[in-house]
Amino acid sequence: MNDEKYRTLFNAWRAAWGNGDLDAFEGILADGYVRHTKTGSEGLDSVRKSIQASREAFPDLQTEILETVEDGSMVAIRWQSRGTHTGNFMGVPPTDRMVMVTGASFCRFENGLLAEEWVVWDPRELLSAMNIWDLGTRTEK
Repeated sequence: MNDEKYRTLFNAWRAAWGNGDLDAFEGILADGYVRHTKTGSEGLDSVRKSIQASREAFPDLQTEILETVEDGSMVAIRWQSRGTHTGNFMGVPPTDRMVMVTGASFCRFENGLLAEEWVVWDPRELLSAMNIWDLGTRTEK
């Protein structure tokens, strides 16, 4: 993938997750785009809902791309997101805590468009940043 395609992808990613631009991925996704997560596979509509829910819970959410590795039609992206938890998220009421989560996305491209993505991150990292040590329990530290 050339530098221009990287910039286009990364700008769309930042606009979507960092600014809540739900249309940012238009034009860079292949027809039938699929995103695979720990909970299953989803298309663009579900991704938009995830972005919206994340932005509502963490209105100042920012995602930084830390590292990329390319191998043929695949690009691995290590990223870090941070934001203040001011809204309900994953059943957890607002904690007003600054949280940070690191993860990776493995992206497969077809004809220069993002066709498939596998996303991995550890929800326990997020829960501990929100000071949730046991589901159903919130402790003050």
